[in-house]
Amino acid sequence: MTAKTQSTHRPIMLAITGASGSLYSQTLLEFLLTHSTARIYIVVSEVGKQVIRYELKSSPQPGSLPRIIDNQLVAAEKSRIRVFQDHDFFAPMASGTAAPTSMVILPCSMGTAARIAAGMSSSLIERSADVMIKQKKQLIVCPRESPLSELHLTNLLRLARLNAHIIPLMPAMYQHPKTILDLVNFSIGRVCEALDYAHEFYTPWNKRRL
Repeated sequence: MTAKTQSTHRPIMLAITGASGSLYSQTLLEFLLTHSTARIYIVVSEVGKQVIRYELKSSPQPGSLPRIIDNQLVAAEKSRIRVFQDHDFFAPMASGTAAPTSMVILPCSMGTAARIAAGMSSSLIERSADVMIKQKKQLIVCPRESPLSELHLTNLLRLARLNAHIIPLMPAMYQHPKTILDLVNFSIGRVCEALDYAHEFYTPWNKRRL
């Protein structure tokens, strides 16, 4: 997997909320650490931390979220990652003058989507998303919920109309997945494409006709 040259240096914010799906976040983080040189800002909500600890096992390998959320960075991560607390409104991402180029909320809970759509900024994640919208920078929202109520759909539509890129965590089957990670990789490939990163998470549909 390789990143396009013009994308490798851009600062990216990875926000992780309390929806199930920590493996999605960890897979994207592993990709960014391995295939780009971008500075990565990580913010995890308090419920997101609980979900990560429940769903994932800690590892000494780069990109292990259970270890990173406790700010226990290994050498390969220290020059690339900055971890901020969700209540830290003095973090640079809370200001339009220091906003990252891209922000990915992965996974995005429906409560987080609702508060961002309503213009609320009660946490650093919400404030950062508000900054991305007002500065007209790239905001990628990855909802992980099923079924979706009319409230959920309305809030996602409001975010889409504010130019947020909505990438639901919906795996396809045409790549013939054999493992859970294959399913995860499909959605992460979609996120990488939105970030303008080349990847090899899956083969494009009907590649023989490209």
